Amino acid sequence: MADFPLPPGPLSPDGALLREIHISLLECKVCFEKYNSSPKERRPQNLFCGHVLCLECVRALSHPVLKKLECPFCRQLCDVETTSHCRALTDLQELLHCHAPKSAVPHRAKEGSGCGRGVGSGALQLCSAYGGWGTLINPTGLAVFRSSGTAVVVHDGDQRVAVFGPQGRRLHGFGQKGRGPGEVCYAADVAVTPGGYVVVTDAGDGAVKVFSSRGSVVLVARDSFQTPWGVDVDNCGHILVTDIRAGMLFRLVVDFARGVTLTNRAVVTRLHRPKAVACCWATGNVALVETLPCTTTDTTSPTGPQPTRLTLFNKDFDILSQIDSFGLSLGASIWPCVSAVAFDRFGDVIVTDSQQGLVWSLGQLQASPVLTPLVSADLVRPVGLVATAQNMLIVLDSGDHAVKMYSVS
Repeated sequence: MADFPLPPGPLSPDGALLREIHISLLECKVCFEKYNSSPKERRPQNLFCGHVLCLECVRALSHPVLKKLECPFCRQLCDVETTSHCRALTDLQELLHCHAPKSAVPHRAKEGSGCGRGVGSGALQLCSAYGGWGTLINPTGLAVFRSSGTAVVVHDGDQRVAVFGPQGRRLHGFGQKGRGPGEVCYAADVAVTPGGYVVVTDAGDGAVKVFSSRGSVVLVARDSFQTPWGVDVDNCGHILVTDIRAGMLFRLVVDFARGVTLTNRAVVTRLHRPKAVACCWATGNVALVETLPCTTTDTTSPTGPQPTRLTLFNKDFDILSQIDSFGLSLGASIWPCVSAVAFDRFGDVIVTDSQQGLVWSLGQLQASPVLTPLVSADLVRPVGLVATAQNMLIVLDSGDHAVKMYSVS
């Protein structure tokens, strides 16, 4: 039979069907990471029940002694020794890669081109939004799986953790309200590890809780914490947690496969109500936001925005730079109130202002920070943000109960 080229459209190789194949077939539905052909990493594996997981998730979910695992989709008990390489998906992945258009091959951006700019370089344009009241209720934290773009949001719904696909379709949720196993009382923030685990700070239960991407409990850490709040993960998988009541920044080293905490120590102390924290995977630097007390010299009223302080640490937690709301307001007509912080792919610091509904870039904070507006419309109360490797800025707007996605204009 002759081969007839498909016309451009949803069934063409460059249309929606191809995107659906990558999302529905070529990524693991447990960790949401893309499959690869490596025999030691995320190779697709057939379970006896017929479902497919990556090899990394098979190892993480299996019992270390019994060598059995419960399928996260149908709950059938499967023997690890009976899993086999799903060659059909590997072949499909290689086929699509071989026939990918040349324009899809990554290349070095030319100096001055838009592809060479980070999201912190200038004004951004709203691309899409999802969520809304009912789907999300008073959301407080946002994290994104780096390779797949799957988003995780913590909010005040019946299921405290909601997982969304890259296009905004709700995939599933977990973490019922409560203090029992697998439950979350009040989720303050969320992060995703390089291995695909979901880390939630439960301020209501005074604990840091680690889940698999499907919601199975991996670890609950309570030692040393009073009111854990902000959370992020560095490129080594170490968890950084701020404690708003203890006034400390903790670093946890976790063995996720065994579900145990190896070390949990305070790396920065004597902080004042520390909230947001972010790690830069490119440099290892850490940014931290504190909420400062109002003083008699403050120009803000008791009901107005509280001053904040932003500190930049290196990977050894030595201070590189520090600036507060007053310092940021010099030469500007506003009083910035930093509510969330992130790094773009070039290490520029990006912050949200929840009081004024703005997103700013501060550039390289070690130099003299300059407030560059990135988003000055469409936001009500931004409380979280993520700058992706794909040069997108994803903002969590608690005022609109929505996730909003922006790109370089």
